[in-house]
Amino acid sequence: MKKSKLFIFGIALAAVLIISCAKGRNKLVNSWKITAVEAKMPLSDSLKAVILSDGTLTFTEDGHVTGFLTREITNGTYALTKGGKSLVIKDEVGTPYPCESTITSDELVLDTKEMKLILKKI
Repeated sequence: MKKSKLFIFGIALAAVLIISCAKGRNKLVNSWKITAVEAKMPLSDSLKAVILSDGTLTFTEDGHVTGFLTREITNGTYALTKGGKSLVIKDEVGTPYPCESTITSDELVLDTKEMKLILKKI
């Protein structure tokens, strides 16, 4: 009897996690423009200028991402976990870019060990 209760609890917990991740993903699916860069490590003024002028990300419902961070991402993927608080972007070759994320209806904050990026919905 205890195993069946544990099984039902596991299913309920999985459903809650899926729903919370879906809510974060729904807010993330859109196009975003980088509006601010806060460097945590040395960053040249020229690279910062390029990030601000070209920096965009477009997230799709099917888990793909395209855009430009410090370089172009043409066919990347992303995974959003922890209720939208953790985002991992992978480029075309699978290099992961993990970050803490804060997503609101019109702002996306990506916080990595190298820099903090603030993006606005476009």
